Amino acid sequence: MDLNSLAQIAQVLSGIAVVVAIVFGLVQARQFKQQRRDAADVELMRSMQDREFTRSFRLIYSIQDNLSASGLRALGPEYEEAAIALGARFESMGMLVFRGSIPLDLVEKIVGGVIVVLWRKLKLFVIEYRAEQKHELLFEWFQWLAERIEERGRTAEAPAYKQHSKWTPKR
Repeated sequence: MDLNSLAQIAQVLSGIAVVVAIVFGLVQARQFKQQRRDAADVELMRSMQDREFTRSFRLIYSIQDNLSASGLRALGPEYEEAAIALGARFESMGMLVFRGSIPLDLVEKIVGGVIVVLWRKLKLFVIEYRAEQKHELLFEWFQWLAERIEERGRTAEAPAYKQHSKWTPKR
């Protein structure tokens, strides 16, 4: 074998090495993206499983839709605290969805119905609270998220226990 043949073989091998490195990099990037999405999924689930969320949800879920700020306050200070706690939680979630850190479809499946119902209950309170505080940006991302979920119409779909009644785990 002469030097020219060896140089050609080396060029072919280096080209193959570059292609393999690119494919490996793409696979790694895909795995990293999936790991990031899985971590976001777990964190979203965890954020819905603490005492403060449960307590706040229980209180606000029990009120009538579109209760005014004065009506909410008349129920006791814990109701206003619960409204603000839920608003702040969904405010953060809305921003994370907007930025693409958490997929909207995941939020929609885990807590979409809850967000829409709680917004319906708190909408008038939020509007009045914004005016009182002279701060139009309060709970803007909570409102944005509830409106996006409602637009998608998932809350009108059949529930998961009906849609996926024939589901079996993959083996």
